[in-house]
Formats: sequence, structure tokens, C-alpha cells
Amino acid sequence: MSALAALVAVWPLLRGARRGGPVSSDAAFYKAQLGEIERDVARGLLPADQAAGARVETARRLIAASAEEGEGAVADAPGRRRWAAIAIVVAAPVVALALYADLGRPDLADSPLAERKVETHGVAGVEAALARVERQIAANPDNGPAWALVAPVYMKLGRFDDAAEAYRQSLRLNGERAGMRADYGEALVGAAGGVVTADARAAFDKALAEEPGLPAARFYLGLAAEQDGDIAKATAAYRALLADAPPQAAWAPAVQARLAALAGGGPAAPAADDSAQDAMIRGMVERLANRLATSGGDAGEWQKLIRAYTVLHETDKAKDALASARRALAGDAAAAQQLDGLAHELGIGG
Repeated sequence: MSALAALVAVWPLLRGARRGGPVSSDAAFYKAQLGEIERDVARGLLPADQAAGARVETARRLIAASAEEGEGAVADAPGRRRWAAIAIVVAAPVVALALYADLGRPDLADSPLAERKVETHGVAGVEAALARVERQIAANPDNGPAWALVAPVYMKLGRFDDAAEAYRQSLRLNGERAGMRADYGEALVGAAGGVVTADARAAFDKALAEEPGLPAARFYLGLAAEQDGDIAKATAAYRALLADAPPQAAWAPAVQARLAALAGGGPAAPAADDSAQDAMIRGMVERLANRLATSGGDAGEWQKLIRAYTVLHETDKAKDALASARRALAGDAAAAQQLDGLAHELGIGG
């Protein structure tokens, strides 16, 4: 076996180096991202126009990564290859025998292939490639393409704080783009537990100033009005968004569900394409609740949580959040007055 291993290692040296080689980790990462784009399109989570742009950009990076890997395999001088071959032939058997003499355990039981847990694809592979890109960013914080690459991956992994920072850096280094600005706002919403914060609202406003019809920004601004208790404004925003929706828009069911809830018909059951988004929003609200329970927050954050539960038609949780807010902000007369007004407005207790 040692001789065979030495032959395998020596054979390319004797033949001479060739350009090209296995696909690098970066190239594998881009291939995985292309597959993720196609899956998002199939699930209706990514509009066709955005998917086309994402495919082009990811394919460009895949080609560049593959070309870079190929250029790295440059032929060496024949003399050096010859000396390297001799060193391998001599060293490989000697090192192998020495290690086996010290560590060999022929008495150990066999380990069938089916019982070996080795993950080279899927989430583990993506996370390994992500770690490599993160190392590149650590070495060069001004690597704009790397920031743009990791931002949507962070979103998929639920790392919303990291996603917001990645989008912010990408906008700084790669220039302003309305779609990316809206993605930045969505990451801020995720980091705030589903609440459309002032910074997120500013991001959506800026995105709309550059691209007035951007659906994502319009939806979240409608959600912001809903969380602020301005039902008339939220309803008008949702209806205008539906009026401008293209046929079979993937995001239309989410808007229709919000309108149905605002009309007083109770929480609408999410459509098949909207179930993942509904679960994500509820998860973000729960994370906000956990953060406030453990680390506390100001009156505005507590009010956002109470409104979010009301929007989700979870009245009992809204009442519990109100009681928790009053305990956490005891002694703050202004906050107590705001909470009393909110409770009266939402009809969840005086």
C-alpha cells in the first residue's frame, strides 16, 4: 500500500504538471449557491427577475473561482519534479512504516462504511466554505464581493445580525443597489425579532427612492404601519401592493393574509408558499421576546413586541408581554403612561 501511495503521488510529477484540477472550495460554494437560487425560485421565494440577476452574478464568480484554481496549477521545472519524485519514493514507505510501528493497531475491529459519519456535502459543506470566505474577509475587511456573497447565506442560516453587517459592508464597498438596500432592511427586521425598526424603515425608504415599485420594501413599510397601529395606512399599502402585483406573484399570498387579518377575519391560514415565511416571522418575534426577558429593553421595544403579538392575533401573549413590560419598566412614569395608552388602544387591558 505504501508503494501504491508513492506511485500515485509520483505519477503526476513524472508526467508533468497539467493546468486545472479539482474544483476549489470557493467554486463549490458558488455551485451550492446556484442550487439554492433554483430551489428558492421553485418554492416561490425569489422573483424571476431577481433570480436571473443572482444567477448571472453567481455564475460569474463560479467561473472566476474555477479559473483561479486552474491557474494555480503551473508546471514546475523537470529537475525539481525529478527530485520531488525521488523524495516521495524514499520518504513515503519509511514514514508509513515508522508511524504504523508506533500507532498501528491490527487488533481493532473493522469500521463498516455505512457506520462512518462523514459529511462532505449539504449544510456542513456550505458552512465549511462559508468559514473560508469569512477568513478571507478577516484578512481583507474591504473585500466587497466576499461581503456580498456571505450576506444571503447568513440570512438563510438565521444569523440576522451577521447578515445586516454583511449587507451594510457590501453597500459601502460595492455601491448602492435598491434590492440590496431592501435586503439590508429585512436583515435588520430579522435581527429585531420581526419588528420594523427605525433603521429598517429608513433602509426601505431609501430603496424605494431609488426603485419606487420594489415589492419587498413596500411590504415591510406596510408591516411597519401595521405594527404602529395605523391600520388604515397598512391596509392602503397592502392593497396598492396587490394592485401592482404581476400575475401569480410569489409574495401575493403573504399580502392577502395580512389584509384578511386586518379586515377582522382572524389570522388567515398561510398558503403553501407562505408557510416558511410565517414560521420565520413568528420565530423572530419569539427571539425579541426572549431578548427582552433576559436583557431588558426600552419602552419602544416592549411596545413593538406587544403590537407584534396583536398583529399575529396572539392576544394572551400580548397581555403577558404588557404585564412583563410594566414590571420591567416599573418606576418610569412616562413608560407606564405609554403602556397604558397602548393597552387601551389595543383593547388588551387598562
